[in-house]
Amino acid sequence: MVEHADIRVVRRGGSKINFRAPVVTNDSKFLLCAAGECVKVYSTTTEECIHELRGHTDLVTGVLLKPSNHLQVYSCSVDGTVKLWDFADGILIKSYVVGHPIYAIYGSAKHEGVIFIITLYQRTELFQLVALHLPQSGEQLVEALELSAVLPDVSASPESIAFGRGGEYTASVKGLHLGVYFFKKQKEFSFSLKHDNKKGGKNTFTCVACHPKDDVISTGHEDGKIRLWRNFNHMKEYTYSTLHWHHNAVSSLCFTPEGTNLLSGGVESVLVQWKYGQESQRDFLPRLGAAITHITVSPDGSLFCTSHANNKITIIHSCVKVSAIIQGLVKGESIATDLMVDPRSKALVLNGKPGHLQFYSLQRDKLLFNLDIVQQEYIHELGLQQFEVVKAAFDASGKRLATVEERKQKATELELNMKLWTFDEQTQSFVLDTTISAPHEARITAMCFGPAAADHHTATLVSASKDGHFKAWQQMLPPTHTEDEGPAWACNFVGSYHSLAPRCCCFSADGSLLTVGFQEVVTVWSLATWELLTTLSQPPGDLRNLCFGQLSCSKYLLGTTEKNLLCCWNLLTCSLEWSTSMDVSLLLSDPLSENMAAFCSRDGCTDLFVFKPCEPRPLFCQKAVCPGKVTRAVFFPRDTMQESSDENCQWLNRSQLYFLSQHMDLMTFITKAEENRLMASNKQLAIDDTIAMTPFHLLLGQQRRGGNDVDHADHCDAAERVQLPQGSAAIKELLQTPAHVLPGATFLCSMFVQSLLISVTDSSKPKHSNEEMESEKVEEDSSDEEDMDTGIVKPKGPSVEESEAVEPAAPVMTRAQARELRRVKKLERGWLSGILDC
Repeated sequence: MVEHADIRVVRRGGSKINFRAPVVTNDSKFLLCAAGECVKVYSTTTEECIHELRGHTDLVTGVLLKPSNHLQVYSCSVDGTVKLWDFADGILIKSYVVGHPIYAIYGSAKHEGVIFIITLYQRTELFQLVALHLPQSGEQLVEALELSAVLPDVSASPESIAFGRGGEYTASVKGLHLGVYFFKKQKEFSFSLKHDNKKGGKNTFTCVACHPKDDVISTGHEDGKIRLWRNFNHMKEYTYSTLHWHHNAVSSLCFTPEGTNLLSGGVESVLVQWKYGQESQRDFLPRLGAAITHITVSPDGSLFCTSHANNKITIIHSCVKVSAIIQGLVKGESIATDLMVDPRSKALVLNGKPGHLQFYSLQRDKLLFNLDIVQQEYIHELGLQQFEVVKAAFDASGKRLATVEERKQKATELELNMKLWTFDEQTQSFVLDTTISAPHEARITAMCFGPAAADHHTATLVSASKDGHFKAWQQMLPPTHTEDEGPAWACNFVGSYHSLAPRCCCFSADGSLLTVGFQEVVTVWSLATWELLTTLSQPPGDLRNLCFGQLSCSKYLLGTTEKNLLCCWNLLTCSLEWSTSMDVSLLLSDPLSENMAAFCSRDGCTDLFVFKPCEPRPLFCQKAVCPGKVTRAVFFPRDTMQESSDENCQWLNRSQLYFLSQHMDLMTFITKAEENRLMASNKQLAIDDTIAMTPFHLLLGQQRRGGNDVDHADHCDAAERVQLPQGSAAIKELLQTPAHVLPGATFLCSMFVQSLLISVTDSSKPKHSNEEMESEKVEEDSSDEEDMDTGIVKPKGPSVEESEAVEPAAPVMTRAQARELRRVKKLERGWLSGILDC
């Protein structure tokens, strides 16, 4: 077995952008948020991702604008480092190695050269708020080992700590306790609440926020109440007032920069704005789409940002209207459908918001659209059973989609609907063709499309159910059908085997065979006649998965069992080729190669094995790729094929393997070479292609063009282009001399403009002479061709220099005389021969 260190598991695409509160820049133009192992920089107006700040090797847990420089930002990670970035250009400035996992980051203008982080103290296994002193060094990689504890026992949630009055004190909440630490006095005050109040409400703290100017602390609680604490610098004289609108736990609190308003949010999907000092007056922004998890306000107070439970960030203009929505990959508590790839749009397709399928672009890391499958209004009520999408499948062309939705109201009642969809080229969306109510009498366990027919007018869909039957549905679409007729789906065949319940099914690559797994028996059916061809023997244990090999390995059929066996049959001999003992939770094949991937559970973790059915030795294996079981994965085709020569990395050349972890994180495998390319691309300066070809662009553009391949035509164009004097003394003086020692702009302007001018006399003369030489050469070539056509052979005489040397006094014809001579040569002389004959 081969385990290679050049391949590692990363969070790439579809990361949680709601994991931590977003950060808005001082000019409100950019929004920064932690997304997996990178920090994403979005435009607040266009919603597009401008940069991805990559450099961390583990989950990013916090983002903080540098208090002393509004153009730089800190990021912290579980990898134990704090990195300083120039987010405008996407350049890494410095890395501070702390050596301990970091779970949150804070800062204030009053603590220069110090940031505050939450880390885990290993001796007590408690989270601590510590002050990290950043050393001054010119190196890019610096060790930061000077830590001082501030609060010894805090919550790991960033919402549980806030700084007040610009950093004079910090407030921390955990459980039923509120702690306030004053930096100047170096003294901590602690306050506690009872678990339940008189009305049965839960007083547990959930979040905290501090007023930017007054000594007021706002805390949120599980019962939906908000408390405003005052006089907390005296243990016995503290007071608090209570605000109540939320019917459930308050998830986030935030004051505006001037302290005039307090913002709160929770599961109601409503942003509440409380007037400070007049708390009875409040404004609401409802129907934000999902529960609010974080609230952020821009430094100038013009933008409010809310993070939501459906992996969405909403940008709001001063609590008036929603101006932009940044939607990430929607992840629920579980994914009922498989991870699928839409063959048309190359989008990742899976369950989205309730009753929908989401189409997500992994290349752009952006949600394309949601397809409403259930087509019913979703009611947010606990315990209410509603229709859910549980199965989905595409055909090979991506023009057809099949979905299954179910609702179980009682223990004995199950409602099933199968829907068949067709892609409409005009609307660029899927249109519902057919709805089949109660396609089976029990829950559907598997569903798949057969390979496309040669005429493209028919399609076959197979569904298997716990009722003991599998059904073949066929679409008949006549070539001369009208728009009113539409496609027609009908049940073409119903199959069963000894009253056993089928659990899985799959088609062969050529579409001639269908295999259905009936508990412990593998049955092979002919697609042409629906005849049972054979059954395959295997060791005891119900089947989990069935999967055909691809390309040269299409003769092999692989299956996994509940008895922790992986079996491989040869369909040419109908015999068991090999088997091995593995607890395979998921088996899938790469449609673009012979490779197959098996995720195996062992000791609470999942191992990955990549192999070919025809070879006994795995191509790649990696242990403990993630904790828990992996039950959803897909091979995603690459836009451009990788050219890795390493034998252990070649299985990633054509496709990239994505899988969902136990915590619903979308993970993938990346090679070291590919990661280095991504890191190098992020370090390049971002220069717009529309920038004029000025000397500054030529100087900076060389760095951008240095790593790119330029074709021969571009080289020719660059050679023909007039070279601007980028190396002149004036420009060097402007670029190299410090600004504070340069003379005034009025003095430099004339010298700078003069350096850009090109002398007319110097440039026109050679150009004019070159044109004359080229024209004369063309004329001479044309005259030579004419002479050859007429059969006149010109004797080779001496050159111009030789003739001048022999006969220096010989007259020289002018250009006009030479042109007249050539014109005379072109005249028709046939009339002369006619006269001579007479």
